[in-house]
Amino acid sequence: MADAVARAGGPNRRADLAALNLAAPLVDGIQVLVPPRARAAAASDEGGYAAPAGQPGLGRKLSLATATADELDELPGVGPITAQKILDYRAEHGPFRSVDDLDAVPGIGPTRVEQLRDLVTP
Repeated sequence: MADAVARAGGPNRRADLAALNLAAPLVDGIQVLVPPRARAAAASDEGGYAAPAGQPGLGRKLSLATATADELDELPGVGPITAQKILDYRAEHGPFRSVDDLDAVPGIGPTRVEQLRDLVTP
């Protein structure tokens, strides 16, 4: 797992690596979700990011209409490149009318839309 995190560019500043078993072996095709640190999560709540249900202290959803690249990058399965694609799509096509509109963003498919559905709002 530690090698996979390193190859992915390393953890971002909010990543809670202590929540992962960095010695765990990985299987091809597995997705690793790194949770935010509690302190970073609380700060994110003030910025409007909502973590999945079951993570206390976070209740608001991230607005696709106002989210920055850094905020989008914090969503599970959304890295800096996809975050920029979301911003580019928003700039070209206007505000998202529905979370389902994310499916039109290159690199985001129906599975990712379902993962993000409870975390974002148009």
